[in-house]
Amino acid sequence: MTPQKKLAVDIMIRDIIKVDPLTPLTDLSRLFVEEEISGAPVTDEEGRLLGVVSAMDVLRVIEQEHDSPSNDPTYFRETLEFSGPDWMPVAEDFQDRLAELTVSDAMQTSVVTVHEETPIREVAKLLSSYRIHRVLVVREDFLVGLITTFELISEL
Repeated sequence: MTPQKKLAVDIMIRDIIKVDPLTPLTDLSRLFVEEEISGAPVTDEEGRLLGVVSAMDVLRVIEQEHDSPSNDPTYFRETLEFSGPDWMPVAEDFQDRLAELTVSDAMQTSVVTVHEETPIREVAKLLSSYRIHRVLVVREDFLVGLITTFELISEL
């Protein structure tokens, strides 16, 4: 008798930290630090998977926001009569705009997923071919688990 192949459901983490798409990025950053994680799945209220957000996604959005024209102190300056070098409080404006950003502004909607019945050998191939460290486990459109490279290594 041959041993049964292990499936995603056999090794997946079930207790997952998830975030709502309307979570402010400031709260998300705090969550990442407090929980010592670098990413989280994004789900709706029913648990449907909408995407994933990582610390790199947050940095990308902050950089884009910092480089946006409304943060440029010369933006429209030439059209404003009596404008001086300190006509716009750039730092305060930038902080205000950051406070308005949410997870939906940063999350990736293209996510690598597997089903519960996927053999772990296939999960390992996906992680390797996409050069990623985690894959989300779904049942229909609902998030049910997470597998990282650590779970796979422990099965070797």
